[in-house]
Amino acid sequence: MTNRDVDIISLGCSKNLCDSEVLMGKLEAKGFSCHHDPEKPSAPVMVINTCGFIGDAKEESINMILEQALRKKAKQNKLEKLYVMGCLSQRYLEELKGEIPEVDGWFGKFDFEGIVTLLGSETADAVRPLRCGRKLTTPKHYAYLKISEGCNRMCSYCAIPLITGRHTSRPIEELLDEARWLREQGVKEINVIAQDLSSYGLDIAHKHLLPELIDRMAEIEGIEWIRLHYAYPTDFPDELLDVMAKHKNVCKYLDIALQHCTDHMLGLMRRHITQAEQDALIARIRERVPGICIRTTLMVGHPGETEEDFEALKAWTRKMRFDRMGAFAYSDEEGTYANLHYKDDVPEEVKQRRLSELMAIQQDISAQLMAKKAGQTLRVIIDRKEGDYYIGRTEFDSPEVDCEVMIKDEGLQQGEFYEVEITKAEEFDLYGKVITHNS
Repeated sequence: MTNRDVDIISLGCSKNLCDSEVLMGKLEAKGFSCHHDPEKPSAPVMVINTCGFIGDAKEESINMILEQALRKKAKQNKLEKLYVMGCLSQRYLEELKGEIPEVDGWFGKFDFEGIVTLLGSETADAVRPLRCGRKLTTPKHYAYLKISEGCNRMCSYCAIPLITGRHTSRPIEELLDEARWLREQGVKEINVIAQDLSSYGLDIAHKHLLPELIDRMAEIEGIEWIRLHYAYPTDFPDELLDVMAKHKNVCKYLDIALQHCTDHMLGLMRRHITQAEQDALIARIRERVPGICIRTTLMVGHPGETEEDFEALKAWTRKMRFDRMGAFAYSDEEGTYANLHYKDDVPEEVKQRRLSELMAIQQDISAQLMAKKAGQTLRVIIDRKEGDYYIGRTEFDSPEVDCEVMIKDEGLQQGEFYEVEITKAEEFDLYGKVITHNS
């Protein structure tokens, strides 16, 4: 192969994005030039990193594969070789092989070396090894750091353990070295991610290591923000709250999926926690880290969810007043406990009605909470410029999924911090003007 260009399309979550960055790092060490999520793909080789979490994600992945397969068949834009990796192919490898023959190779979620070996078979040894083995695709000022893989929780509805296997933590020193490397690349904000942050360390040290990891990471000079994604409520390491309160550069932000509130549903979902225990955890988090922003995810329409359960969920949502909340309707996934042991007994139209009602409640809560920010001065990092506005975020907002701050000042710099007075608040966005530069 003489043309060394490869297009990488990454679908799904930020954990998948990290995998794509590792693959790109390995390919570029072999002399390839990788292009991530190109608007107009034109390389002779394409790798699609798929998601297979729920029905919508699987559909998106399959549609992307079919779209690129048609491009290849029609010989559009020089596409010669099409490869697929990631969660979807990890789970449905044999079925997919027979369905889409235009794909030249199917690889599992973790088979980076298989792709590199196949594409690099005509190259010499690595020509430019990358420390930490990644090529960053995010804006220069922020990046994701995946600290573990897999999950042991086996919630009734979740296919992730079937795809990724058991929870496996990465060593602390390896992660700290990568965090230092990220800082050397210009990264100021590290988004720490895992399928289950709460279990970090249990498999390698038989104790919770997340508090120690974040405590030590916060000491790395130049890291301005550390943000935590996807904690699990059961066996949550409370010592982490002391670390969050101690360090100014650990964002007052915690992404912790709670899913439901009634003991009936928490039991059916196999969450191994009661409503009283869950409520007590939320109270501790808010007490020990004053001002914290809690992001959560809730589910409606799980098998066995009654109208009484749903009404209780709505009342609980109004009571808890989460700063950020997403929700989704139950998707019956092959091989999960719910798929094998429960009947998917909530009609689709009921699921969607419940989802709409729940998100309407959250929209009202968000509008009220956001309105309180008007008049405040907040520290904001600038992500990009769109039209007349610079668009940034506060420490209470994660990239791409949370609220943004729209600023009309001139001459702001991407990746720089500013003190911004909030002049206007909407349900999911803020508007403001710069008071002082704060980098």
